[in-house]
Amino acid sequence: MSRPLLDVQNLRVSFPTPHGRVEVVKGISFTVGRERLGIVGESGSGKSMTGRSVLKLIRAPGRVTADRLDFDGIDILSRSEKQMRAIRGARISMVMQDPKFSLNPVITVGDQIAEALKFHTRLPGSEIRARVLSMLEAVRINDPGRVAGLYPHEVSGGMGQRIMIAMMLIPEPDLLIADEPTSALDVSVQAQVLDIIDDLIRSKGMGLMLISHDLNLVARYCDRIVVMNAGEIVETCVASELHNATHPYTRGLLAAMPTIDESREELPVLDRASWGGT
Repeated sequence: MSRPLLDVQNLRVSFPTPHGRVEVVKGISFTVGRERLGIVGESGSGKSMTGRSVLKLIRAPGRVTADRLDFDGIDILSRSEKQMRAIRGARISMVMQDPKFSLNPVITVGDQIAEALKFHTRLPGSEIRARVLSMLEAVRINDPGRVAGLYPHEVSGGMGQRIMIAMMLIPEPDLLIADEPTSALDVSVQAQVLDIIDDLIRSKGMGLMLISHDLNLVARYCDRIVVMNAGEIVETCVASELHNATHPYTRGLLAAMPTIDESREELPVLDRASWGGT
């Protein structure tokens, strides 16, 4: 069996409070290969902290420990900040939730997409420009030459999210972490953005960690699903078998989701007492 791209064992993330340190990720373990792994759960379940830990983006006074946090044989926790800069963007990329907080308002779209190539490669300017335009085409942006010269405030939310995807994928990383990549978009644009990510992941043979609270979404776009609650993994299943999940928390999340032909007068509330949840 080939070694997974990412191997996480007993990952813990904690922050100080007036009453002592509080763990927001409580000893979770999982692996990611060249596949699409969905991590789902409510807000505050530890999903984003898990994704940020992989890139060593949690700063003091936050604390990250693990028995193992390996990426392609590299011990992430032992890497210095300088060494991590060679990994972030080049080998592991992360798409954040809202492009307006991730794009620099005073730098053009084209220059921001090109930045990763300039930092991690020694390509000539003409080739970088060609790859930027090609990447904009890959994320289905018409007239890429014009868009490359625009500033972030001149593009829509949906286009901004596509630009973020282009930025993260242009270095052709091995692993993409997508943290709620469509949360700021309307439903009609969400599917387009996710289809773009899915097409690029499949064509380049990458690994994907898709972090979301939307169970139907991860069931559609992922191969496996990890369900988190209160910093712990409560269930792992094949995405196509999500409807057969057995843990009461997962069953509660599924039951609380409205459907197009909804006939219930009220949606059920999670019964946390049934599994000792908080």
